[in-house]
Amino acid sequence: MPEFDPAAHRMIAEQRWFEDFAVGERFVLPSRTMTSAVFAAFQAASGDTHPVHYDVEYCRARGMPDLLAHGFQTLIHTAPGAGTFPFMVEESLVGFLEQSSRFAKPVYAGDTLYPALEVAELTPGRSTGVVTLCSTVFNQRRELVLEGMQKFLIRRRPKP
Repeated sequence: MPEFDPAAHRMIAEQRWFEDFAVGERFVLPSRTMTSAVFAAFQAASGDTHPVHYDVEYCRARGMPDLLAHGFQTLIHTAPGAGTFPFMVEESLVGFLEQSSRFAKPVYAGDTLYPALEVAELTPGRSTGVVTLCSTVFNQRRELVLEGMQKFLIRRRPKP
């Protein structure tokens, strides 16, 4: 049996550098149904106690079918760490630079969300480059509920 090396214990064995990405490359993130447990976890983490997010009768009295998800509660499903992207850049990632999002439709308890990230732009620099990922979240009705972007500073491949 070979000797164990913690440095080789990786989700993605081959590391990627700025030059290894291509516009249009897509990273699908796991789908998730917005259960009452997801709402409770978000409330506990965020401290947000507005009844529109946690009181079904409050929502129904205002014409909503169920609890309304906070925009950030929808946004968190685009976290790259839920997919393979950050495991590909463990050696080359310098930092997460920027994020923006637009909330296109409401998300309610019981909705299932389908997030994805797609390389939209590659901006090379001398020793690094910026990888811009377009983030999208669709619901089970195939409606776009969130769109945005995330920018990451990634090192260029070291010269041999």
